[in-house]
Amino acid sequence: MNLNFSMSELIHSDCAVKNNINNMPDIFALDNMLNLVVYCLQPLRDKIAKPIIITSGFRNSLVNSLVGGVNNSQHTKGQAVDIVVDGMKPVEIIEFVKLSGIEFDQLINENNQWVHISFSKGHNRKQILNL
Repeated sequence: MNLNFSMSELIHSDCAVKNNINNMPDIFALDNMLNLVVYCLQPLRDKIAKPIIITSGFRNSLVNSLVGGVNNSQHTKGQAVDIVVDGMKPVEIIEFVKLSGIEFDQLINENNQWVHISFSKGHNRKQILNL
């Protein structure tokens, strides 16, 4: 399997850079990030055949707090990213994932701006939400 995602795009945070915060994940978050890429993001990338842009990936608890994330955010566990796909609206991305058979825990249309997509190995709820 060829992986089209890099560690730098999974952990980059403008907020962390601005505040000089080390946003490096621990081993558990790294394991979750690998599962997210292998079982969810890469299959989506292969099926959608368009670049997937990660607008927010891993966030340590301090970064998560500074950006206003919820306390139990899957971003802090390495289980979630927010994405956009050029030429597709969030509702179209969600519909594509839903019909693709790709495993996921949550798909959240966040203000019609991006899609929060998460993967929780062995615990996927297949939730679809709109905020």
